[in-house]
Amino acid sequence: MYICALKKTSMLLFEISQGIISKFIKFGIVGFSGLFVDFGITYVFKEKVKFQKYFSNALGFLAAATSNYFLNRIWTFQSADPKVLVEYTEFMLISLLGLAINTLILWLIVSKLKWNFYFSKLMAIAVVTIWNFVANAYITFA
Repeated sequence: MYICALKKTSMLLFEISQGIISKFIKFGIVGFSGLFVDFGITYVFKEKVKFQKYFSNALGFLAAATSNYFLNRIWTFQSADPKVLVEYTEFMLISLLGLAINTLILWLIVSKLKWNFYFSKLMAIAVVTIWNFVANAYITFA
């Protein structure tokens, strides 16, 4: 009886971990697609419309975060929650906090450890990706 319960528990944990891994991979794919949205929008507004570069960057970030929200809502987390505005607001707040964490990590690694900027950026992205996934899985799309 104990062995049977142990097997059921381990199977349940395996299924849960498989679901989390699958969602994390989808989350990563969506995030990667956001890179193209971000750069594309930033480029159009900076180079073609001639908006100021930081304003263009903010528009790119907002467009990418918005597309990421909808793709994650539909594909990654398959949310049917009718409170879209609440979800969207939570997602954007988590994204903005992620941006702040990213900037802090980047600043700390570059200024204090004197590491290469782009390597440091990869480290910051890795940490923030995990933050964004966990926070959205347990807050936005819980």
